[in-house]
Amino acid sequence: MDAILLPLALYLGIGVVAGLVAGLFGLGGGAVVVPVLILAFHWQGVAPEVLTHMAIGTSLATIVVTSSSAIRTHQRRGAIGWPLVGRLVPGVLVGTALGGLLAARAGGELLQFWFGAFLVLVAFQMAFGVRVRPRPGPAPGRAVQVGAGGVIGFASGVFGIGGGSLTVPWLLWCGQPTVNAVASSAALGLPIAVSGALTYAVVAGSADLPPWSLGYVYLPALLGIVIASTPCARWGAQLAHRLPELVLRRAFALVSLVIGIQFMVRNLEGLGWPWR
Repeated sequence: MDAILLPLALYLGIGVVAGLVAGLFGLGGGAVVVPVLILAFHWQGVAPEVLTHMAIGTSLATIVVTSSSAIRTHQRRGAIGWPLVGRLVPGVLVGTALGGLLAARAGGELLQFWFGAFLVLVAFQMAFGVRVRPRPGPAPGRAVQVGAGGVIGFASGVFGIGGGSLTVPWLLWCGQPTVNAVASSAALGLPIAVSGALTYAVVAGSADLPPWSLGYVYLPALLGIVIASTPCARWGAQLAHRLPELVLRRAFALVSLVIGIQFMVRNLEGLGWPWR
């Protein structure tokens, strides 16, 4: 019984943290879920060759549920720019699948190094709040939007994120007001998550996967995180209006920086660095 209850309690805890972070900062849970799942799977004894892939695939699967909830909320307020979202979707679907295929072929150490570098970038974005100014003139045409969607999807497929850290700046640059950029980014998170989760579920071919795995998607973790993250996201949004935003953002940035550097440094030797 403990072998079931302890992991489930752990996944519920991860969902609580991911939901609070999403509500407090407007970030998708991937920046929290992936590194914590890597540690959780390591603690459970999951094979090192597949645990990082499972963390990314499971993260994308959780975003299918959380983004659906966010879409309903934003749609009630009429804040989603569906025509612009529609122009990004084809590139997003292809890019996310390609990113997942590349990640599936990469070793676990290389994936962790890449994710560590991504967390370092997230830390700097959170700490310094990079501002994007709208471009002069009309929004880019359809071909450029499809290409941008491909880049957003590719990064999301590799890192297991909903793409908001890339989508929101792009939409702001295209001239969208902030509220519409955030809402449209949430809408774009659903095709990203569906494409990515399906890719990670299908491409897994390892015999080292634990029971209750659908490819690289670990169903017990998916269930626990989804149950806890949705209500906690609402609590996080309420707390965001009561706590000092700058202090919170810099505290989260510091944690992301430390975890990111740790992932990068501890995987250098396995990648052949430093050269001796």
